[in-house]
Amino acid sequence: MIRIAAIAAALTLVAAPAFAQTVPAADIATAAQGIEADVIAWRRDLHAHPELGLAETRTAAFVAAHLREMGIEVREGVGRTGVVGVLRGTGSGPQHVVALRADMDALPVLEATGLAFASTATGTYQGQTVPVAHACGHDAHIAMLLGAARVLSGMKDRFSGTVVFLFQPAEEGVPPGEPLGGARLMIQDGALENPKVEAIFGLHVVPGRAGTVFYRPQGFMAASDRVDITLHGRQTHGAWPWRGVDVIAVAGQVIQTVNTLTARTIDPTTTPTVFTIATIQAGVRYNIIPDEAVMSGTLRTFDVAQRDDLVKRAEAAIDHVAEAYGATADFSIRQNAALVFNNEELSAWLAPVLTEVAGEGNVNPAAPPTTVAEDFSYFQNEVPGVFYHLGGTADGVDPATAAPNHSPRFDVNEEVLVLGVKTHALSALRFLERE
Repeated sequence: MIRIAAIAAALTLVAAPAFAQTVPAADIATAAQGIEADVIAWRRDLHAHPELGLAETRTAAFVAAHLREMGIEVREGVGRTGVVGVLRGTGSGPQHVVALRADMDALPVLEATGLAFASTATGTYQGQTVPVAHACGHDAHIAMLLGAARVLSGMKDRFSGTVVFLFQPAEEGVPPGEPLGGARLMIQDGALENPKVEAIFGLHVVPGRAGTVFYRPQGFMAASDRVDITLHGRQTHGAWPWRGVDVIAVAGQVIQTVNTLTARTIDPTTTPTVFTIATIQAGVRYNIIPDEAVMSGTLRTFDVAQRDDLVKRAEAAIDHVAEAYGATADFSIRQNAALVFNNEELSAWLAPVLTEVAGEGNVNPAAPPTTVAEDFSYFQNEVPGVFYHLGGTADGVDPATAAPNHSPRFDVNEEVLVLGVKTHALSALRFLERE
C-alpha cells in the first residue's frame, strides 16, 4: 500500500490551486507532431533490436545518447541497466519535481507480426538461447518517452521545476536468482532521489480503440505472484501404478483444487482473482510414472488480506492432496509486482489534463480493473502516481479480437505514438505548474 507520507504529500499537492499555465496544450501538440517521424523511427529501431531484462545494454546506450543530444543530464547504470534523465526548467515559478517512466525490456517470444522491421534477435533465458521480441510494446514506450523529452527540452525556458525521465529495465521480470525486479532495483539505486520526485506518471499501450486513454483510481492493475509447486512421489512402471506414488495423478488433483478454491471461495464481483497453473514438467518416457512433477503458475489479486488467506489455504490444500496419495509437496510463492494503486486525488486531477490532448470523449478515468500486472506499482509505493493505458489497436480491427500483449502477433498502431508523447509531456508540465 502507499505509504502514509506519500498520501499526505498527494493530498497537499492536489489541494493546492493550479499555477498559471505557461505552455498551452496546442504548443505541446504542435511540437509533438513535428517529431512524429523521429518517434516512429526510434520505435522501429528499438523493435528490431529487442533485449531481455537486465541485458538492455544497446537499448540503454540508445536512450542515453539521445537524451544527451537533447541537453539532458544523464545517469546510466541505475538499477543495473536503467537510465535516468534529468531536465531542469529555467523559467521562474514553483520548483516541483515530477517523473515520467518507460520500461525497456522485451520478451522471450518468436515474433510473428510480419513487419518489415520485425525482430530476428535472440537472447539467453534460463540458460537457453531463445528468440526475443518486443511483444508487449515497450519499444513504443521508450520512443514516446524520448519524444516527450525532446518536446520538453525544447521549451525548458518556458517552465520551472524538474522532469525526471526513468527508463526502467526488467519490468517483465528478472533472471532466476535475481532478488529484485527492475523498478525496485532503480529505487534502490536512488532513481527517485537527487532530485527528490514528488509524483510519477506512466503509460502502457494495450488493445483498445486508437487514441483512447483509460485508467481508474485506486486498484487498477493486479498484484502478481509467481507460484512454484514441486510434487515428490515414487517412480514406477506405468503398468503398475500401485507400486509407486503417482505424481501425475497428484498434479491433476492440485490443478482442480487450485481452480476450485479460487472459483468457489472468492466473490469475483468484488475482488477479481486469478490463480493459474501454467506449466507442468514431469517424466521422460510414456510408460514410466516419474518420481517428481514441477508446476508453476501465477496468482493475481487486488486485496492483500484476501491474497494472504488464499495462499495459506492453497498451501494447506495442496499438502492434503499430496498426503492423500502418499506424496509430498513443496510450495513457494514470490511477488513479481505489487498492486498498481493510482492515487485517488491525483487520478481526478489528471483526467482533464489528458483530455486537453486526447480530446473530449477519449479519456475514461473509471475503467474496470485488469488482472495483468505492472511493477510501476513499486514507484507508487514510494511517491503518489498514476498509471494509465493507451489504446493502440490498428484502425478497422476490433480491440476485443486484436492480438493481446505478449502474443507473437502483438503490434502497436504507430498513429498513437504522438498521443503518448503529448500525454507524457503535458502531464509533467501541468504538474510542474502547481503552486
